[in-house]
Amino acid sequence: MSNNHEGHEGPPSFWGSRYSIGLMVIGAVAGYFLLTEHLAHVVGALPFLLLLACPLMHVFMHHGHGHHQGGIGSKTSVDKPEPPKPGASS
Repeated sequence: MSNNHEGHEGPPSFWGSRYSIGLMVIGAVAGYFLLTEHLAHVVGALPFLLLLACPLMHVFMHHGHGHHQGGIGSKTSVDKPEPPKPGASS
């Protein structure tokens, strides 16, 4: 059995290239210097970021609180589980 994939190579991925590694290193260095130089601003904003996180988590984790458009035959969490079929072992 021969798996000859000659000529079927796709374009190289950006994340595997040396340019992406260079961008990640530059981004890490820039992030380090931004954090060290502006630490007082970041620490001062933490209480506000915590208060902002609460409504954002509520919106994105609850998905709008019950505004689902389920049909008549849609399965919900209150449906009873199906009984086991005769002859099926568990």
